[in-house]
Amino acid sequence: MNIFRKQNVNDVISDSNKSNKKRTLKTLDLTLMSIGAVIGTGVLVLPGVVAATLAGPGEILSFIIAGIASIFVVLCYSEFASSIPSSGGSYTYVYVSLGEIFGYIVGVSVIFGYVLALGLVSNGWSDYLNSFLEIFNISLPIAISKIPSNGGIINLPAVLITLFIMYILSLGGNESKLFNNIIVILKVLVIVIFVLVGVFYIDIDNLTPFFPMGISGVISGASVLFLAYTGFDVTASAAEETINPQKTLPRALILSIIACAIIYCIVSFVLTGMVPYKDLNQGDALAYALLQVGHHLASSILSIGAILGILAIIFAIGFGNSRILSALSSDGLIPKVFSKQNKHAVPNVSLWTIGIIGAILSGFVQLDSLANASTLALLFVYLMVSLSVIVFRKTNPDFKRGFRTPFVPLIPILAILSCGFLMVSLPFSTWIYFIIFIVLAIIFYFIYSIKNSNLNKK
Repeated sequence: MNIFRKQNVNDVISDSNKSNKKRTLKTLDLTLMSIGAVIGTGVLVLPGVVAATLAGPGEILSFIIAGIASIFVVLCYSEFASSIPSSGGSYTYVYVSLGEIFGYIVGVSVIFGYVLALGLVSNGWSDYLNSFLEIFNISLPIAISKIPSNGGIINLPAVLITLFIMYILSLGGNESKLFNNIIVILKVLVIVIFVLVGVFYIDIDNLTPFFPMGISGVISGASVLFLAYTGFDVTASAAEETINPQKTLPRALILSIIACAIIYCIVSFVLTGMVPYKDLNQGDALAYALLQVGHHLASSILSIGAILGILAIIFAIGFGNSRILSALSSDGLIPKVFSKQNKHAVPNVSLWTIGIIGAILSGFVQLDSLANASTLALLFVYLMVSLSVIVFRKTNPDFKRGFRTPFVPLIPILAILSCGFLMVSLPFSTWIYFIIFIVLAIIFYFIYSIKNSNLNKK
């Protein structure tokens, strides 16, 4: 039994073309899905913290540097997305390039990273909801709004919102894409309101010194802000539900990162111009800045935007992760039950498995200590996909590609270095969590997956 056996790329494409999933997603739908997945803590939380502790007003340069590093990774994803339109996304790209064991590890790493993120994001949504309700002097009982370690019994809002979004996703393409598109557009409009209000309160004195902690602070800020661009990869998992994925997917991926970078830079400039950077070490920096200039109504509207924005992240995670889990099942690496579909051609078992685990985590578990483990897992996935571009170019030089990553191997190497630098900067305890998970996953591979793999049966 060869653990490095590779899927035949032509078979993957053939299976994708035979998929009974409805192809309803267009460039706008995918771009909005990607923006919805990416824009979250990157614009609501990180700008204040990074400006106050690392980069000062020069944070805008940090966002640009981080955006360029992210583009390296997105260019690698775009080549695969245009060439291998599979719902397996990262997992499939690595499977056909590096072999089964690496594809499997990447697949379970994506699921691991995003299930943890789902719990964290849903928990964060509940916190924003509570803060918003407090504006109207409404307080939910601690017993049903906090996890046990914070004095409650269950974080019920987090559980309910996770399950509600899974239900929306179970309805299939047209219904769920309409819901997501509306939510993302509203989220962007709220950010626009912040900019339009805040721009009139910019004080040039707040922007000096522009680099209070030097260029090293800007570089350190870029390392943190790279994480503000993660999440785009879930869009690649929509390949089998996309119209003309060879052109649509790379276009949507690149457009979404450029759009996010522009939004981040504008928000950063306005934010640091409104309030002295030293005062911005706040988890809700944008709302805080509006309060400081006396705009309570705009601050309340921003809180609504945060609530809506997080819904879009839950949506994207549920959508992408369920497709990858289903792809692992279809290939025989996990039990076949996870690839079963409902009448809307949605992998329902995978979707609800992801949703229920995420709901349990958000309702009962303190996940702060595992947040970095989610980041590490996703950076590892990005690194492996970037490496796969180099290998796939060598092993399949004549393969037809809808989009070609420019300057190979330079761009993939820059992507690998960017991800590797961030990975080694994470705490040692984070590596322990991730390594334990990978060891357990490999044990399962040798007990079950290696024997039941479709390639083994062939």
